[in-house]
Amino acid sequence: MNRKTLVVPAVVGLLAPLLAACGGEDAGGGNGGAIVVGTTDRIAATAEAPAPLDPAAVYDVSTWNVFRNTFQTLLRLPRAGNQPEAEAAEECGFTDKRSARYRCTLREGLTFSNGHDLTAEDVVFSLERMTGIDDPGGPASLLDNLDRVEAPSEREVVFHLKKPDATFPYKLATPAAAIVDSEVYPADGLLEGYEIAGSGPYVLESFDADSGKVVLARNQKYRGGVEPANDRVELRFFKDSGALEEALRDGSVDVVNRTLSPEQIGRLESDRDDGVEVAEMSGQEIRYLVFATDDGTVGETAVRQAIAQVVNRGELVRDVYDRTAEPLYSIVPSGLTGHHNSFFNAYGEPDAKAARSTLERAGVRTPVEVELTYTTDHYGPATEKEFKTLAKQLNATGLFKATVKGVPWKTYLPTSRKQQYQIYGMGWFPDFPDPDNFVAPFFGEDNFLGSPYENSEIREQLIPRTRVKDQRDTAVEDFIRAQDIVAKEVPVLPLWQGKQYVAAREDITGVEWALNSASVLQLWELGRGVQV
Repeated sequence: MNRKTLVVPAVVGLLAPLLAACGGEDAGGGNGGAIVVGTTDRIAATAEAPAPLDPAAVYDVSTWNVFRNTFQTLLRLPRAGNQPEAEAAEECGFTDKRSARYRCTLREGLTFSNGHDLTAEDVVFSLERMTGIDDPGGPASLLDNLDRVEAPSEREVVFHLKKPDATFPYKLATPAAAIVDSEVYPADGLLEGYEIAGSGPYVLESFDADSGKVVLARNQKYRGGVEPANDRVELRFFKDSGALEEALRDGSVDVVNRTLSPEQIGRLESDRDDGVEVAEMSGQEIRYLVFATDDGTVGETAVRQAIAQVVNRGELVRDVYDRTAEPLYSIVPSGLTGHHNSFFNAYGEPDAKAARSTLERAGVRTPVEVELTYTTDHYGPATEKEFKTLAKQLNATGLFKATVKGVPWKTYLPTSRKQQYQIYGMGWFPDFPDPDNFVAPFFGEDNFLGSPYENSEIREQLIPRTRVKDQRDTAVEDFIRAQDIVAKEVPVLPLWQGKQYVAAREDITGVEWALNSASVLQLWELGRGVQV
């Protein structure tokens, strides 16, 4: 078959490169066999993170993909669209006009994979446990507005919020609200090791950390809103993207998820007669720079503004990412209601003369010495080239003397949260498809970056005001105002927004539904059809 690129209708959400392919009977399980998913991410217990499969301790996209397929939440995002729909719940809704009290009724006959009954008390336990443990590496911050939760009956759960929050249903659809078995998980500590007691579409059949292989089997006790198209999924962890591409090409995996370089994607798209089609989608994965706003150098607003005036996003997406990404001029990505090109409106095209004037007016001596830090092993092989390109752009103006430094992720993440890097790069995969999830986590109280930056208008007025509005399009004006403030003060600098690529062999079905509006990897959608 002659290879062709398909343009799939845009799916609103975080979209990182995902590539799917089908192997032979031995490698990929053959007709009706396990769907094999490969990734360069790793999930492993370490001394620093002894509980890699406990929802209270993990807040990263790769592990959340496992959680969303093995744990249930009361709500889930639909196959297409943005509005949460019932999952473990039969129905949910606000019971007041202020969006401050929320009620759910559970489905009948829910059980955990171990046979234990799932009741409203387990839901209460799960959320109280999440907020009570409040692990620094976990997603408890998504529930920081929860005042209390109660179970008036075996199937009824009522949530009382501290302040109105129209986005609360979205948060109940994330693994921050994963329902765990109260008979298995400790109330005040983490469940260490490789055990999952959930009620999702799949059960964890085995986890071999040494070989890097995880097997998920269809959960026969599952009662929810999806119907798996396969009986078993196998996850395999690869040491690097080169090994991952090789496995994709030799057919030893069926699905490749995270992370292939733009060059690899280009090769896969250009190869012919290999029985693989590549689909391109839009997405909301974003990449951005973070500034230590209490630093003696980049703590100066004019320095950050000058950097914003000379960074060339077009060069990054063209020369580093081979147009697998698009320039981003706001912390809120395009495709979401409320997106506004605030940075372009403030600074326009790269302009070294304007940057020089900005620094001169503030009395900043040049060249300004800055260090750009990136992680060597988390965001893909193109990250090093990206940061060297950024430093080259800054240095070419004569206004900066920029250097770069690479740090492994296990050191990078905790150090960055302590604001010990002057300028550093981060990526964001949204928890749910709403502009609130690109504003509150960065600029709200106890922001996940650990940044000292604070703007009282965003924190005390705009965020609370947008959360009262259950009709999200009525919050657009406030979100635009927040984006404009960020562009003026530059605590972060958005760089690019990633596209999504899905490639599948002809007998893999359901690829068009493999990701929902928050780019959840919906393993249950993938199946095998008839070879064309």
